[in-house]
Amino acid sequence: MTDTPRFTVVAPMLNEADNVEQMAREIADACAALGPFEAIFVNDGSTDATARRIAELRGEFPWLREVRHAAPCGQSAAVRSGVIAAHAPVICTIDGDGQNPPAEIPRLVAPLLDGRARLGLVAGQRVARQDSKRKRFGSILANRLRAHVLRDDTRDTGCGLKAFRREVFLSLPFFDHMHRYLPALVKREGWEIELIDVSHRARAAGSSKYTNLGRLMVSFMDLVGVWWLLRRRRLPVVTHEDP
Repeated sequence: MTDTPRFTVVAPMLNEADNVEQMAREIADACAALGPFEAIFVNDGSTDATARRIAELRGEFPWLREVRHAAPCGQSAAVRSGVIAAHAPVICTIDGDGQNPPAEIPRLVAPLLDGRARLGLVAGQRVARQDSKRKRFGSILANRLRAHVLRDDTRDTGCGLKAFRREVFLSLPFFDHMHRYLPALVKREGWEIELIDVSHRARAAGSSKYTNLGRLMVSFMDLVGVWWLLRRRRLPVVTHEDP
């Protein structure tokens, strides 16, 4: 790739070998008309053929890059590694399991590429989720509790489809599972957010890496921590700055 990309697609992947090719081809179809772009598949310590599948596709898709972790570090760490490696000022994250349709990417990046000065984040909110009843129930409970405590006016922070300014993300405090609190954290820094309903689909291959029990065990501590961060933030109003 020779042209500087306008945006970077970051897709965390853990043992998603059977989803790599479909993801790459759908990203190509969705983004081809938007100008130069790149996609970074963040291989979060996969033990299957994910790395080999990515390498096979790089010859066909020169905009495709891999960032590989030595061991699994989680979705937030994978997103952060992709953002740090990105060459573009605008980032769009998407889950590597194929449940987020890449066809939604243009709608998320467009408001940021149009240059809206104070817009820091465009967050997708899933409609008609194609998950198990148990997973949907756990997500509803977690989202309602988070919305009540943080007042972030966001229905679905767990959606992997999000677009944001690279500089904004890198200015945020990093912690595990932070990707679920991006709307509140971006607002904390004084940026505007926009919410967009996006479609969702069932997994075509592989299995989920999350369980309701696993999420519940950390959600309460994360929520308390983010609530504390929001309460402690004070943004000054700068009225003068000498050159």
